[in-house]
Amino acid sequence: MRPLYTAAIRLYAAAVHAAAPFNGKARKMIDGRRSIDDVLREKIVPGARYVWLHAASLGEFEQGRPLLEAIRQCHPDYKIILTFFSPSGYDVRRDYPGADVVCYLPFDFPRRIRRFLDRVRPTLALFVKYEFWLNTLDELWRRRVPTYLVSGIFRPGQLFFHPIGRPYRDALRCFDHLFVQDETSRQLLAGIGLTNVTITGDTRFDRVIDIRHAARPLPVVAAFAERDARPVLIAGSSWPEDEALLIPYFNAHPDLKLILAPHEIHEAHLAAIETRLTRPALRLSRADADTAADVDCLIVDSFGLLSSIYRYARIAYIGGGFGHGIHNAPEAAVYAVPVLFGPNHRKFREALDLIACGGAFSITDASTLTARLDALLAAPDACTAAGESAGAYIQQHSGATEQILRAIDL
Repeated sequence: MRPLYTAAIRLYAAAVHAAAPFNGKARKMIDGRRSIDDVLREKIVPGARYVWLHAASLGEFEQGRPLLEAIRQCHPDYKIILTFFSPSGYDVRRDYPGADVVCYLPFDFPRRIRRFLDRVRPTLALFVKYEFWLNTLDELWRRRVPTYLVSGIFRPGQLFFHPIGRPYRDALRCFDHLFVQDETSRQLLAGIGLTNVTITGDTRFDRVIDIRHAARPLPVVAAFAERDARPVLIAGSSWPEDEALLIPYFNAHPDLKLILAPHEIHEAHLAAIETRLTRPALRLSRADADTAADVDCLIVDSFGLLSSIYRYARIAYIGGGFGHGIHNAPEAAVYAVPVLFGPNHRKFREALDLIACGGAFSITDASTLTARLDALLAAPDACTAAGESAGAYIQQHSGATEQILRAIDL
């Protein structure tokens, strides 16, 4: 089965190469991997001890970041190398100061992985959530490099638990320990004979708490939010399907202000949003404290601010629930505000838990969005109570970083 897996990786890499002239993301994936050797040659210090953390993309990096920063603080004699698979993570964090080296992970060809590990010689490897590259894990096991899965989460339909999934089950045995988010994951792994498993929860809760404590002042957003007593709905990482529901509701409710932070901020999408708004709106990049106070909607047209902006919300809406899945609900819930999202949230344990504790609500269409927002806005005490439930849930589930740090072999 391993030759078939490697052949599939070769086909995938060939497809990315073929798409590169026509697709920006594919082009970045190819160009970034061409530079790996140069980056390692320039930045790897011979003889230094490296902790290697790999994240698929930006979301997984944010999950692993609390652990990475704790290692930096508690073990300053170790250097850190951070790798990404996707451009969406690398582009945003390529200059991340908490790592000594940041680069792409090579495609999972045995020879390329051996060359990568020959240069880095990691003392320890950490994989976040669900990155399972079979040749990479096998080579780490051969070299006896302590390897850990952080914030792992497993579901019954995954290949590990399928009759033909033996190579993937074998890959899991390359981990010295698997730190998982929930009891379901532990039971699934026990069912295939893996007992080196600990339930630690999700390191994202530690991360969003850190973000809340370090949230920077945003005078323009504050001027918009605090101009009057009208509540602010903040829609984060919205997609067109979300905006098709949110914008008509906002247009019809002058007693509500809106901060809209779309997932995609290219000009065509921003212009399309502006044409649908019938109330005064302004892009954040074009606003100052005076002009922001004169509009009813701010459109966030840059990345990196959303986690600090949520503090101004009365209610938060998390985008993605009408597509492949919701974005980061804890990022908003940590501010003790009620959270709304679309129906595609069932793969996200924190979303189900937030609904169960009364801190979040799922909507399915325009009528359910209207009913839920009307109910929360009409009952301030109930809205506050829902928000407090959301915030309490985040606090109660923090601490995974410290637990993992105590357990890993450094």
